[in-house]
Amino acid sequence: MPIIGSIAGGSVGGYGQRKGGAAPVVFDYLVIAGGGGGGQATAAGGGGAGGYRTSFPGGTTIELEPGSYPITVGAGGAGRISPGSGQGTSGQSSVFETITSNGGGGGGSNDGQNPTQSIGIPGGSGGGGGDYYPGQGSFTNPGGTGNSPPTSPPQGNNGGAGQTYNTPQHGNWGGGGGGGANAAGNNAVPGPPISPTAGPGGAGATSTITGSPVQYAGGGGGGLYHTATPRIGLGGAGGGGNGAANGLSPGQAGTDGLGGGGGGGAGGNTYGGSDGGDGVVILRAPSAAKFSVSPGTNTIQTTPTGEQYATFTVSGDVSIP
Repeated sequence: MPIIGSIAGGSVGGYGQRKGGAAPVVFDYLVIAGGGGGGQATAAGGGGAGGYRTSFPGGTTIELEPGSYPITVGAGGAGRISPGSGQGTSGQSSVFETITSNGGGGGGSNDGQNPTQSIGIPGGSGGGGGDYYPGQGSFTNPGGTGNSPPTSPPQGNNGGAGQTYNTPQHGNWGGGGGGGANAAGNNAVPGPPISPTAGPGGAGATSTITGSPVQYAGGGGGGLYHTATPRIGLGGAGGGGNGAANGLSPGQAGTDGLGGGGGGGAGGNTYGGSDGGDGVVILRAPSAAKFSVSPGTNTIQTTPTGEQYATFTVSGDVSIP
């Protein structure tokens, strides 16, 4: 069984060694879940980013005794594409030992018979809210709750709200941005007097666990329905996909390996929601540590300062001899 905690040097022979036994390995970790898929609607919400949990730098590490330990890498959620409107699918969780990062929430949709479909789904980061227009007036449709279930520090943020503004002369709709690891998704801004603006996705967080700065877990941008100049929701930095603009441009998928949320759809069946990006698990160990990973698509590399790090892009195992 692993021992969780910050580990000092071994009693004999230097770091991590024990009398009469094989050496355990102390790992730092970065665990990113799959991003949520964007919804499909007149103007749908972007998918929330996959949950972001890390020990690096300065957090509580995990020690593994000799043996084999499973690693789960969560897949991104599917964007809703047909038929009609619907929420995007939430991403799947990533798991390393006691650490679980929850998948990003799917983006909200539009359903005049079921307004709850317009709300973004909770997740590691919450999906953005979609549009909902039961009649004349202005309507706000909330994004999904982030950091769900709660972790400390938080694994993500809330999705932004979708907006609807209906008058006999105008019908303007914008989806909210999905939440990101470092910021909440942005609310859509309705029109008139200006064209509506869909909500950008929340920004992801930067990690240097590989020795270089990489931004992960950006939220997907909201979709936009309007016949004038579009103001789509841009994806959050860290792999979030852009939202769609009705009749003008499709949305973008979240980036695999970063856990980004997928962009929200627009125009009903014109453009559906985009898929969320797959997650990733990265383990960092001292230069002298002995371990292996499987299957072969997962790799072990070296940082510029000599530490080792294993990158899991698919589910597999880490083994200590």
